[in-house]
Amino acid sequence: MNFALKRATVLDVEKLQQIGRETFYETFHEQNDEQTMQQYLQRAFAPEKLLAEIKNPLSIIKLLYVDHELAGYVKVNEGNAQTEGKAEDTIEIERIYILNAFQKMGLGKILMSEAILIAQQLHKSSIWLGVWEKNVNAIAFYESQGFVKTTTHTFMMGNEAQLDYIMVKMLD
Repeated sequence: MNFALKRATVLDVEKLQQIGRETFYETFHEQNDEQTMQQYLQRAFAPEKLLAEIKNPLSIIKLLYVDHELAGYVKVNEGNAQTEGKAEDTIEIERIYILNAFQKMGLGKILMSEAILIAQQLHKSSIWLGVWEKNVNAIAFYESQGFVKTTTHTFMMGNEAQLDYIMVKMLD
């Protein structure tokens, strides 16, 4: 298995849209209303939103290819690009997405290592993320990577308030 990481550019908007919608749907459609899911996918992965994310100098999106096929990506934010908190000494993992076909291949560790490397290069003391309380596989993975639940926040999925754990990893 050969893998490669590539920073997303404006030419990757369509790829990001496709993989973002597909991975989010694969992961969460069974626990959410179909209409609400479709509305969220349209809004969260709209081309103009993704283009703005790619162009934001405080966000980094790295695409992960396995044998030249797009398998997943990670998006990290610093400063005002963070979805909350916005502390200068930390960085947020906003998304770490891997297609189902590529699950259980160790790719999550590759993307996590890349996020941590970015945080270290930016001289951050910690890295944090939000994860839905019902996403037990992701929570177990983050805990295995040294993340600890610190607090919670509300994530709105349509009209439904869902609880996310905020998890933090201190860096050396």
